[in-house]
Amino acid sequence: METRCTEEFLATPEGREADSILRTCVHCGFCNATCPTYQLLGDELDGPRGRIYLIKQVLEGAPVTAKTQLHLDRCLTCRNCETTCPSGVQYGRLVDIGRSVVEARVGRTRADAATRWGLRRALLAKPLFASALALGRLVKSMLPRELGDRIPSARAGGPWPAPRHARQLLLVEGCVQPALAPNIDTAAARVFDRVGISALRAPGGGCCGALSHHLTADAEARQFVRSNIDAWWPHVERGAEAIVMTASGCGVMVKDYGHFMERDPAYAAKAARIGQLARDPIEIVAGEWKTIAPTLALDQGAIRIAFHPPCTLQHGMKIRGLVEEILLALGHSLVPVPDAHLCCGSAGTYSILQPELAGQLKHNKLQALESSRPQVIATANIGCATHLASGTTIPILHWIELLDQRMMRGAR
Repeated sequence: METRCTEEFLATPEGREADSILRTCVHCGFCNATCPTYQLLGDELDGPRGRIYLIKQVLEGAPVTAKTQLHLDRCLTCRNCETTCPSGVQYGRLVDIGRSVVEARVGRTRADAATRWGLRRALLAKPLFASALALGRLVKSMLPRELGDRIPSARAGGPWPAPRHARQLLLVEGCVQPALAPNIDTAAARVFDRVGISALRAPGGGCCGALSHHLTADAEARQFVRSNIDAWWPHVERGAEAIVMTASGCGVMVKDYGHFMERDPAYAAKAARIGQLARDPIEIVAGEWKTIAPTLALDQGAIRIAFHPPCTLQHGMKIRGLVEEILLALGHSLVPVPDAHLCCGSAGTYSILQPELAGQLKHNKLQALESSRPQVIATANIGCATHLASGTTIPILHWIELLDQRMMRGAR
């Protein structure tokens, strides 16, 4: 694609990066075929190709309006288009740059700005979120059904194994997962413990930065990243072999720390190292499978499972098929799920900021997941699990909880 970006933008690193990305696009339109919002709305400007043109026009100096912002806001950043694109267009990075530029030019209404600020404050403060969730559970029966369905029931975390192995990794807790589903991380810690790896928790740190970043609060996001690096770095220096996030939404952000912080001279090198160490749990499990396989109790009967691969796993981290292989190796039965590549509509805060579109995507996804009558829906991201759980009675578990259930308790 030919570009004529203004000198103002080409004078900035972000502008040069955006220009380079734009030039890789051949505007073939393959991306629209797999874009969830284009499928729902049928508007060229609500598909990747149209949004790319909008960003191109902005960088070339065209007037920027609230309509431009609306079409960019409607993007899920699922990155399905990146998987589809034959030219390797880095659309996720481009849309982040475009949103920042548009927000600086257009701003937000007071109501919209207040909503986004409130979301960041409520979701990023662990004690506040945990207290609000506990209160919501107490009064759930008195709330409107649509709101009550969004509040998941409490789940016990279970025991976290004490450190006892020479091999160690850092298991990073997310913002909301410890309150919503504490058993996910403890299940992962137990799995790693049984194969000879101690999972450590690091005091300090906080949100991975993804929530702030995708709400165009990049200065805040970078501060979270710095705090995390400061909290995790002593463990890296002591030999932690990986930094693991059981929420794939966090994992894709941490893997990108090197790029996100490359222009911060004080943190660039450390951020790059953190990104190199970042792992999704499936990467650890797949690498340790020869040790795990003999510990499995395969006499407990097969469960019919529908697996929902989060966009952050299959399109962000480009990890496809590994979880499904593990679930089959556990002796379970995987049912077919139509259009498994499509987003469920969770997408961080998208389900709150774009409830109508998110609701349609959730409805479509649950129809696909439930079509073969599974007993359990498995996924790899707390956001997807919570979003989908509000619309179904089928239990939704993280896949590593299913692995934890099948590993014999006496292993290692």
